[in-house]
Amino acid sequence: MFIAKVIGTVVSTQKTQVMTGKKLLLIEPYVLDPDEPSRLKTYGRTLVAVDTVGAGEGEYVIIVQGSSARMAPETKTLPVDAAAIGIIDSVHVNRQAITL
Repeated sequence: MFIAKVIGTVVSTQKTQVMTGKKLLLIEPYVLDPDEPSRLKTYGRTLVAVDTVGAGEGEYVIIVQGSSARMAPETKTLPVDAAAIGIIDSVHVNRQAITL
């Protein structure tokens, strides 16, 4: 699992039938900033993930990849490699809130 920010959505009118009606998120993974551990930073990568939680642009989400992305009831039959499985309210490291 990792933390990512939803930076947009992906629309695809032509796709495999089982993906019809599934919202696709454009996400940007984040990591703890080693220079300032009180904040997260991106490393410039983007991915597409299927949304299982109703996330919106600007929100931080928990992402799973690989076989884990197909373990949620909403994704069991989908050909996906990444899924948003939670919307993040807050992150704490060493009892300190991390800036999102």
